[in-house]
Amino acid sequence: MPIAIAVTSADLVLPATDQHTPGAHVLTAPRDQDFPTALAEMSDLVGRHGHVIAVHPTTTPLPYVQRLHAVRAMLESDRIALLPSALPPLGTAVLVRQLRQLSACDFSPGVLGASARLLAHYIYAGALLASGSRLDRVPVTLPARGGARPSGGQCAVLAGPTPQLVRADGEVTLAGPQFSTTLTYAPGTLGSEWVTSRLARQWQVQALHPVPMPAESSAWWATAKLVEFAAAIPDVSLLYQMVSQMRQEACHWCGLTLIGDRCAFCSAPVRQDRPPRAIAPARRRALAPGGG
Repeated sequence: MPIAIAVTSADLVLPATDQHTPGAHVLTAPRDQDFPTALAEMSDLVGRHGHVIAVHPTTTPLPYVQRLHAVRAMLESDRIALLPSALPPLGTAVLVRQLRQLSACDFSPGVLGASARLLAHYIYAGALLASGSRLDRVPVTLPARGGARPSGGQCAVLAGPTPQLVRADGEVTLAGPQFSTTLTYAPGTLGSEWVTSRLARQWQVQALHPVPMPAESSAWWATAKLVEFAAAIPDVSLLYQMVSQMRQEACHWCGLTLIGDRCAFCSAPVRQDRPPRAIAPARRRALAPGGG
């Protein structure tokens, strides 16, 4: 049975793009269950799947995050990974879908959990906003027009991997991925044409996937007038290649195999006395335009 992917909101479970992608378990919020029931819920997941990777946005209410850590502590289990995501709501949902895809592969729990940070770096998450005047989660400055900072006007924002903000009606475009992606977008109260035509053409996306707007999106972007989008690699075989070609080693604390510089399950950092990590040439070729 695949490693369980758990989430803190049903909005983080996007429709699968193929018939092989497993679902995700939506954890019950603290307001809807007592602590013993939460323990039983997580214990059952661990018992059925062996390991659980629980993804939660960094904006998740503190009582919910504290409940997750308390459950893990009470179960005394090193088979539960709690992974915060700083991506916008739709970007986090796309990341969860990629983890769901990879959970059906032969990766060990430690490698799958640690892959979340790698995958997030290749998700281009942003939004078209009616105005960026109240935006405070992305470290960008609204570009001026005619030497003065405007108070309004539609703008396009990229939250990651590199923050950027441009005018929707300007000549400057958002820096897009240099590899094949599909574009998942959530139509809001703004028209979606800028995203589905201009942005999709500039980024040369291979397909468009409309989904409902996540409930947390308006709060994250500080406006209800938006269209959220996230471009990401859809091909599980390429995702598998990316992850499998990273250097793997054993966590010195819990013993799980991992990639990157920190264990997703016990949070122990990789020992600093190892040689520097390098990206495999094959992975660089795979991510190049037309690579496979």
